[in-house]
Amino acid sequence: MTFRGASRPNDRPQARPLEPDVSIRREPSNPRRDPGRYEPDWRRTSNGRSGRGRGSNGGGHGVLRFLLFALVLAALVVGTMFTVLRPIVRSAIVDWAWENPGSLRIPLVGDLIREDLGSALTDPAGGDSTKAEFEVALGDTAATLAPRLLGGAFITSERAFLFHAIETDLNPKLKAGHFLLHHSMTVDEVTQALLGAPIQISTEVVTFREGLRIEQMTALLQTVPSRVDPQAFYELATNPPATLLGDYPWLDLPEGRSLEGYLYPATYTLIVDAGGGTASVTTADDLVRAMLGKFREVVGDLVIVPEGRGMTFYEILTLASIVEREAVLDEERPIIAGVYQNRLNGLRGTARILNADPTVFYAIDQLALAELPFDQWQLYSFWNPPGRALAGVNVPPELQGYQTYQTGGLIPGPICTPSLESIEAALAPDTELDGGYLYFVAIPDGAGKHAFTKTLAEHQANLRKYGYL
Repeated sequence: MTFRGASRPNDRPQARPLEPDVSIRREPSNPRRDPGRYEPDWRRTSNGRSGRGRGSNGGGHGVLRFLLFALVLAALVVGTMFTVLRPIVRSAIVDWAWENPGSLRIPLVGDLIREDLGSALTDPAGGDSTKAEFEVALGDTAATLAPRLLGGAFITSERAFLFHAIETDLNPKLKAGHFLLHHSMTVDEVTQALLGAPIQISTEVVTFREGLRIEQMTALLQTVPSRVDPQAFYELATNPPATLLGDYPWLDLPEGRSLEGYLYPATYTLIVDAGGGTASVTTADDLVRAMLGKFREVVGDLVIVPEGRGMTFYEILTLASIVEREAVLDEERPIIAGVYQNRLNGLRGTARILNADPTVFYAIDQLALAELPFDQWQLYSFWNPPGRALAGVNVPPELQGYQTYQTGGLIPGPICTPSLESIEAALAPDTELDGGYLYFVAIPDGAGKHAFTKTLAEHQANLRKYGYL
């Protein structure tokens, strides 16, 4: 047993005599503790002693409370920083995410992308509900479709479409074919339309050969069942709007002139019908643009005329159109171009008179078509001689420039679409062969050959020789 002496406040404890059978347990001294000193609750045990001793759990609770406080404080700091710096953080994450598309599937990243895209994910591209055909080719992906959809005004943001395509796992579900879209669709509606069944397309091919004028192309379209409106085609080709011309800055087109000469001769596929519907899926605008694109593709940098040639490309094209209507054999095109260039140059006093039959035929046909109902152009026979001397054919002032038996100089513009070979001949005419030819005449039954001469006397002799006089 251990006895402690009772004490009163301010009394020092008094030692008692020890009895023989009584043991005493001494408390270990602790010079760092003061019995009268206040200790915080978290350091005391339930019996008032310090919690440092073995078996005490007060310190564990204190550490946990401290860690919890630190975590809450850190969360508040991070939350505040993220709120204040959110635009900067979002921008950085968005830029990184588009460079690493796989990250777009991460929920937090996806939320930031949606916030960045905003209404582009939900708003329609426009208000035009007219349906138009859109083709998905074999091997196309969302990445290859996005710029074409944007160019066709079916979407307003490539990123919005790509993000939605990732969310809907579009790529493995794409099918090749033609689909009907309209410009008032949302990104989701475009995606759903592309996942639908392809429409059935009925097509018709039309071939425009070299040497046709715009009116002939229009007449040919009147005979082909398609969605292309011949009247709309003719209006666009003869009066191209500024919005169309602005998309083809390489066009060397004087103000007020038609697209004559620039609508390249080739075979084009026209849409006849789409799934039995009434939507116009190929327009006159589509065809005109396709022909202008083909012209640029074939002619290429020839539209840039060397300075030494002394002519604009439009003038080259005009000369080439005359060559196209005259020449049959490719090897004769530079020589025929040389004849007309020599006349334009006034070689041997020709007074720059071209005497080109096709230009007068062009003016004659223009007058006849003006008197013919539009839907009967397909019945008209073009480029036919009038049956009288061309020098005596009179035309109104607006066509006088094409009467090259009466008016000198180059005609106002092309009379047809020339071939590449005729354009190359006009760019490099043979003006010096045998001293420079000024005349030529077709050889009957000569398989397209011409007889070339340098003087009027020689030319008249050939006219008699071949039965023209």
